[in-house]
Amino acid sequence: MIYKRDVLCYNPFGDVMGKYIGIDIGGTKCAVVVGEYENESFRILSRKAFATDKNEAPDSVIEKFSEIIEKEKGFKAIGISCGGPLDSKSGVVLCPPNLPAWKNVPIVEILSKRFGVPVFLQNDANACALAEWRLGAGKGTKNMIFLTFGTGFGAGLILDGRLFVGASDMAGEVGHIRLTEDGPEGYGKNGSAEGYCSGGGINNLATLSGLDKTAKELAEDAKNGDEKAKEIYATSGKYLGRTLAILMDVINPECIVIGSIFARSEELLRPSMEEEIRKEALSYTADCCKIKPALLGDEIGDYAALITAVYGAEG
Repeated sequence: MIYKRDVLCYNPFGDVMGKYIGIDIGGTKCAVVVGEYENESFRILSRKAFATDKNEAPDSVIEKFSEIIEKEKGFKAIGISCGGPLDSKSGVVLCPPNLPAWKNVPIVEILSKRFGVPVFLQNDANACALAEWRLGAGKGTKNMIFLTFGTGFGAGLILDGRLFVGASDMAGEVGHIRLTEDGPEGYGKNGSAEGYCSGGGINNLATLSGLDKTAKELAEDAKNGDEKAKEIYATSGKYLGRTLAILMDVINPECIVIGSIFARSEELLRPSMEEEIRKEALSYTADCCKIKPALLGDEIGDYAALITAVYGAEG
C-alpha cells in the first residue's frame, strides 16, 4: 500500500511519538538515520552514511537502505529527503540533476511494500523547511520561509501552519528569480537570485572581481579584514536582501530562516541585506518578519528526513 499525505484524513497511529527512519539522499552522500520522536524533538539513535555514486543504479542504492532498515524494529514510518524534481504525492523521484541514474523511481512504493509502514517523500528544501519549522529557528511560527543558500538557492514554504509544495512540487524555486538584467549565472540564468546568493554565485562574483577563490575562502579573508572579500559578500548580501523583500511582500511571513553560508557568515551578509530590505520591502511586511540563521547546522539533513516521516504520519 502506498500512503499519501493528501488522502489521509486521520492520524493512523493516534500518537505520533515513537521511532522513525529517515533517509537523506544527496549528491555527495546518503544516510539512514533512526530517531525517537518525543515532546516535539528527536533523539538520534543511530546513523549510517555512505558516499553517493552518481552512476549507481537506484535499485542498488535502495537495497543498501533496506539492508540497514531491516535491522530496526518497531518504527512507525519512513521519511525521505531527496533533491528534486520529484513528485511527493505519488512518491516518485523524477530526475534530480545530481543523481543522473535516478529517473522515475517509485521509491515510496518500493519501501512501503517491503516494510509495511507509511513512507513519505519530500524534496530537500521542503524537508529542511519542515525541520527548521518544527525543531529549529522557525519553531512556533505559522508562516515561515526556509532558504538553503548553499550549493544552490531554494526555498521551502510553510504557509498557515502547513508545508506548501505547489501544483507540481515546484513551489519555492526562488533561485530562478531574475534580479538584474545581467550578472553572475545561477540556475541557468544570468542575474538570478542563485547567481548572487549561493556558493557558486559568490565564487562567480569573485571571478568577476579577478579572484579565484571559493565562498569559504572568501569568508575567511573577509573575516580577516580583506576589503575586496568583504565587498563581494556585501554584494551577495544586497541581492539576498532584494530577494527577501520580494518574498516578504508576496508571502508576508513571520520568519525567514536561512541556512548554510548565511548561518556561517551572517555578519558579512546582514548589513547590506538589511539596507536593501529597508529600500525595497513594504514596512508593514518587513517589520513583522524576523530573519534568522538556521539552527540545525550540519545535522539538518538527518532531521529533515526524520521530520518528513513525522509530518506525513500526522496526516
